[in-house]
Amino acid sequence: MATTRTATTQWKGSLLDGSGTVSLDSSKVGTFDVSWPSRAEQANGKTSPEELIAAAHSSCFSMALSHGLAQAGTPPQSLETKAEVTFQPGEGITGIVISVRGQVEGLSAEEFQKAAETAKANCPVSKALAGTTISLNAELVG
Repeated sequence: MATTRTATTQWKGSLLDGSGTVSLDSSKVGTFDVSWPSRAEQANGKTSPEELIAAAHSSCFSMALSHGLAQAGTPPQSLETKAEVTFQPGEGITGIVISVRGQVEGLSAEEFQKAAETAKANCPVSKALAGTTISLNAELVG
């Protein structure tokens, strides 16, 4: 069964001087301030499209990796995934780095790396961002 998720942005003013809010409508978990300076300079308590993409990518990747590991008979005890989305004004999103640390019993570092590469390739958010260079750092701990 397909699902659709919705977010709405209200924006006022020009790009450089304006600001807005983005609401996560489907989950209703919050409304967040956005502005050009928070996107191109310092966050200063506001979010950006790139931060929201990073959130989507890190959670999607974690789900994909967890599923792949469980399917292979080695479900993770824990995964910590960080996605760093780089935005260059005038160019756009220039790259994404996914860093994952996982605790998985009965798995070698090489097997973990392979599972992480598979998750990166098959995560729906990775597929949606296929036009962007996505790098991966995977570390098996404990």
